[in-house]
Amino acid sequence: PKGTMAFAGKYEFEGDENYDAFVQKIGLPSDKVEMGRNCKIVTEVVQNGNDFTWTQHFPGGRTTTNSFTVGKEADMETMGGKKFKATVKMEDGKLIADFPNYRHTAEISGGKLVEISTCSGVVYKRTSKKIA
Repeated sequence: PKGTMAFAGKYEFEGDENYDAFVQKIGLPSDKVEMGRNCKIVTEVVQNGNDFTWTQHFPGGRTTTNSFTVGKEADMETMGGKKFKATVKMEDGKLIADFPNYRHTAEISGGKLVEISTCSGVVYKRTSKKIA
């Protein structure tokens, strides 16, 4: 399929839009809200065909890792640390996952990792530049 290996790499947070409105909508606790604001998250994606390991490295050494296979249910963890099950789909080169209270898409556009989360009409967009 088109763009199968496109995601692999390391990406550093570059900018976002609508962060505050989005985290309020999903009910993120205020300590987590502050931690995530303009946070230089480094996202590391290891891809082997349809198998992905998606790790977010937060400043201060905390990491969150989600491993999944496109089209198969997997155990995942949210920004706020909640565990849930989701099936990640691939459509038009975008990865799409339905989290408990929002939909998340990820794509590579112009060499950047663009992630969009949507909750009740609030669209949060995060862009990361490739660093490795």
